[in-house]
Amino acid sequence: MSIKTYHGIDHHVGGTPLIRLKRLSELTGCEILGKAEFMNPGGSVKDRTALGIITEAEKQGLLKPGGTIVEGTAGNTGIGLTLIGQARGYRSVIIIPETQSPEKITLLRTLGAEVHCVPAKPYSDTGNYNHIARRLAEENGWFWANQFDNTANRLVHYQTTGPEIWRQTRGEVSAFVSAVGTGGTLAGTSIYLKEQNPAIHTVCADPYGAAMWSWFTHGHTDIDDGDSIAEGIGQMRVTSNIEGLNVDKAYRIDDQTALSIIYHLLRDEGLFLGLSSGINIGAAVRHAQEQGPGKTIVTILCDSGHKYQSKLYNRDWLQANDLDPDFTLEKAVG
Repeated sequence: MSIKTYHGIDHHVGGTPLIRLKRLSELTGCEILGKAEFMNPGGSVKDRTALGIITEAEKQGLLKPGGTIVEGTAGNTGIGLTLIGQARGYRSVIIIPETQSPEKITLLRTLGAEVHCVPAKPYSDTGNYNHIARRLAEENGWFWANQFDNTANRLVHYQTTGPEIWRQTRGEVSAFVSAVGTGGTLAGTSIYLKEQNPAIHTVCADPYGAAMWSWFTHGHTDIDDGDSIAEGIGQMRVTSNIEGLNVDKAYRIDDQTALSIIYHLLRDEGLFLGLSSGINIGAAVRHAQEQGPGKTIVTILCDSGHKYQSKLYNRDWLQANDLDPDFTLEKAVG
């Protein structure tokens, strides 16, 4: 008789299902599938990043029992580091721009992280949240997770997200679509999938005002074409996780399109998502429209809408930002 083995939450990151997005699949004639990363213990795709960074640091002797993890984050990686860190015996210090949703900041403190809210500044500024995290690590002997340039981030998606998608689609996936926050999800997953089948398209979804569309389309990061309210995505530089990645197509997705998608999914399909998921799905739909029917296109449902109720699901806030939650899905995706 075999003995059943049970584990804590750090052993239950990943293994998320693929969810068929019914109306968008019908509109495009493709299978539009979302990987339900909001089902991870910390509620987002960044739990994978957190677990990968922590376990690799343990292997290298950079994290030891009772140690402290410090990180600059828009929120979700910090949540993952805090939960998984506590499950493995570490404390977390989180540096977060004050522009991020109040729900994420409150949640981080509730979970037990020491949270420092700082002014939002570009990476070129020494006051940028990532640089503050690095300095705190150096000054205190803490472990700096460095999610943007720590390639353990990319590796964990190569080891888990890519193989899961390949198995779940029985190798029939035609394209993988993801926005870039750090680049780990897009790079690690697509590298694995292309090793299985080089014909699988790697697709970048980019909000306006970010530089990845410019980088993958024109080979530079110079184009400044607007702004977005999306949190946690919209990279302005080529991180170590992105270096060397070949992308077949990149799309700009505007906030209204993404908002219309997530409101449709909530009202008609019972999915409660953040705006980054809408950006991802918008690019998946664009790619389906360009490639024609019969494809199987997989994207990431990054996190739930719980952390954005004061913004994305607040009609007064949306009106102040010229966004319409009643704009129809059909008009939004053309």
